[in-house]
Amino acid sequence: MSIGLIGRKVGMTQVFQEDGTMVGVSVLSIEPNTVTRLRTPERDGYSAVQVGTEPATRKKLSKPEAGQLKDLPQVRTIREFRVDSVGDFEVGQQVVIGDIFAAGDLVDVTGISKGKGFAGPIKRHNFHRGPKTHGSDHHREPGSIGPGTTPGRVYKGVGMAGHMGDERTTTRKLRVVRTDPERNLLLIKGSLPGPRGSLILVKKA
Repeated sequence: MSIGLIGRKVGMTQVFQEDGTMVGVSVLSIEPNTVTRLRTPERDGYSAVQVGTEPATRKKLSKPEAGQLKDLPQVRTIREFRVDSVGDFEVGQQVVIGDIFAAGDLVDVTGISKGKGFAGPIKRHNFHRGPKTHGSDHHREPGSIGPGTTPGRVYKGVGMAGHMGDERTTTRKLRVVRTDPERNLLLIKGSLPGPRGSLILVKKA
């Protein structure tokens, strides 16, 4: 387990690789993260590094947050990353892209997926639709949801219509195409969960 960084999704673009091939990438803006707290097994029961980013005013912080950050930069976004040991970190330390990531690394990216609202089973669970001809009126319905008398109920987990998206999602083993420490940008191959401007957590796979 290793520390990760907090960033924001900027959007997608295309870049040329060294071999001349073009690849689609997602662009993340990751400002320097500040270590705000260290969790130790002796005190907290586990090892973790808490980092924060995005400047905030005192008015935007709760009293517990303001108390914890009184001698540190005021940040509004704080997250924890489990680590094997906190010996390499200290409170107040600034962690930047170049300290952790390099081109070619595999990373896990976590974000909140785009909300799709109320969706039917075809869109939500990739069900097949029914026939459209020969008198059928079963086009986009879910079909049977279980047996009758026994067990006399619907099993948990049956795919049905409902709220789709807007949930925490992790995409694993994506490749870092390029890092730009001067502009605090990280380019990752492929798409990432969430809309432009959404909060993203990145850590090594």
